[in-house]
Amino acid sequence: MNENYPSTVIKAAQKIKLILLDVDGVLTDGRLYYGNDGEELKAFDIQDGLGIKLLQKGGIDVGIITGRTSKLLTRRTEELDIELLVQGREDKLTALNEILEDRAINLKEIAFVGDDLPDLAVIRRVGLGITPANGNRIVASQALWQTKKGGGQGAVREVAELILNAQGKLEALLAPYQ
Repeated sequence: MNENYPSTVIKAAQKIKLILLDVDGVLTDGRLYYGNDGEELKAFDIQDGLGIKLLQKGGIDVGIITGRTSKLLTRRTEELDIELLVQGREDKLTALNEILEDRAINLKEIAFVGDDLPDLAVIRRVGLGITPANGNRIVASQALWQTKKGGGQGAVREVAELILNAQGKLEALLAPYQ
């Protein structure tokens, strides 16, 4: 898969060992749905889920830092075997620093995908800051790369393929499907 990524993006993606994701606006389209009984509903893109599985098979850890707390998200992370889940944290940079305390990893080895202002501090500090196509314009101006697909519409899959391709792992991971 030969996409035309900027060389700075490829160089950053080659170093990634951990990808951290925001949820609303990244794994979902950012809209909040409420049922008549007050229950919250979220829609997750199945292609993003496979992208996460491909990252994991490729040796890339996947985690989530989100400002909201949701039982639905806990369920989805369990389905995807994501163990690193930080919910209810508006200060995502502090959450990132806490993650770094427990892991032998540096900022250049981390990618973060976020779409709005609460994600900006992390996007500026990690090795590969990414925003979806529908990310806030300020965030997009600070991110190293912006996906072609929007949040909740395959953006995470696009990121997974970028990182795995840059690391020379994508073709082998796709081989069982061909």
